[in-house]
Amino acid sequence: MPHTAPHADPRRWKALVFIALAQLMVVLDATIVNIALPSAQTDLGISDGNRQWVITAYALAFGGLLLFGGRVSDMWGRKRTFVTGLIGFAAASAIGGAAVNTPMLMGARALQGVFGALLAPAALSLLAVMFTEAKERAKAFGIFGAIAGGGGAVGLILGGVFTEYMNWRWTFFVNIPFAIVAATGAIAVVREPAGSRNSARLDVPGVILATLGLVSLVYGFTRAETDGWTAGATIGFFIAAVALLGAFVAVESRVKAPLLPLRVVTDRNRGGVYAALGLAAIGMFGLFLFLTYYLQVTRGYSPVKTGLSFLPMIATMITGSTQVGARLMTRVPPRWLMGPGFLLAALGMVLLTRIDLNTSYTTGILPSLLMMGLGMGTAFMPAMSLATHGVQPRDAGVASAMVNTSQQVGGAIGTALLNTIAASATTDYLKSHMTPAAAANPKLLQFQSAVHGYTTAIWWAAGILTLSALIALTFVNHRPGNGGSAAASGGADSAAAEDAVPVMAH
Repeated sequence: MPHTAPHADPRRWKALVFIALAQLMVVLDATIVNIALPSAQTDLGISDGNRQWVITAYALAFGGLLLFGGRVSDMWGRKRTFVTGLIGFAAASAIGGAAVNTPMLMGARALQGVFGALLAPAALSLLAVMFTEAKERAKAFGIFGAIAGGGGAVGLILGGVFTEYMNWRWTFFVNIPFAIVAATGAIAVVREPAGSRNSARLDVPGVILATLGLVSLVYGFTRAETDGWTAGATIGFFIAAVALLGAFVAVESRVKAPLLPLRVVTDRNRGGVYAALGLAAIGMFGLFLFLTYYLQVTRGYSPVKTGLSFLPMIATMITGSTQVGARLMTRVPPRWLMGPGFLLAALGMVLLTRIDLNTSYTTGILPSLLMMGLGMGTAFMPAMSLATHGVQPRDAGVASAMVNTSQQVGGAIGTALLNTIAASATTDYLKSHMTPAAAANPKLLQFQSAVHGYTTAIWWAAGILTLSALIALTFVNHRPGNGGSAAASGGADSAAAEDAVPVMAH
């Protein structure tokens, strides 16, 4: 096989810089606002009952519209969708940074979610159709996977710096220069391969059912976190989600031009990747959420110090993605990178369950972070690549959207599920250890109970990551060299081959 595909865009590596920059902006936004939320709440007078909507408004719009965004990028053009998403995201961020009241901030967050749902699948699908030769694709997705995995931790660092030394509004304003640079660069250097669009009419029933179903699912988990798993509203949203998504599958199997062609998700390898990434997102939320609380609340770290504490994990995540995953992906079956990678991250979490009120960062936390970063970086890289490998170019956008959808829904599930587990374990510990001696120092018991809740949730997160590894090892059976040149397996001709089977080795 030649080192470079015959019709490869000579500016593809420059394009990768701007695509990766846009992806970093979207990913870090998911955590940067969390750090700034207490300051924003105080400044704008947001009630405790409404503060969750600053996060939920974004999650609902982003998670609910991802499949629609992926289909729009296939139909409208990935470059155009990418640039539109960047401009819209920057405008929404400007509104959020300038917010003077609660509705304005929440509206801006929802608008960020809408444009993020256009931007994220367009970015990944551009990589899928621009990098088609196996070794180049491995390098490109290694960089992209490192950014996707480490962006959340970068958000913690930037959020801490802005909140402590500047103002919470800068957690929104920082997106504007990111978007301007990425959009300007994309206009100049990004070029889509000819014949890679899908000009079929939009599946309106599919859009409505998928959006309402995903919104119901995400909101159901949000209500579970606040109202409990047995609350009527929680159960109602879960039932609605099952009904709507079931109807969506039925519609997609019958319409001529479906929003989500079932061939994208029924492929054994891609289906395994989507499931594994969704479960991994649940587990990683356990890390960021509870370790952040532990460092700031229990250990008294400042926001900046908390963010910097995650730097070693970012370094090993980048190493795992670019030096391990990318180098081995063309030689080793993806499951032997994904499975051991997720297992190494799970082992790092198991070590983290030993934390107590006086755990040393250097000896008790740092080794866990290094293991988790290396494991997730190694696993994410082949997963990101395989999620769009072998799809017809006309399906690249929606296949990319499924990657983001699995992670977004996984994150929503992780937040609700692990928060509920931690809260229950904290309450049980508090009740069982409420002795006369403990009552004399209630603050100490409160801290001990909280740490017990964190470690219990982290045990669950480690178990979920282990399940993710087992799914990868069981379902992902693609081998290097099978399936040829990735998303371009059919070249421009596959766009015209309406009934062609995606090239994916089983």
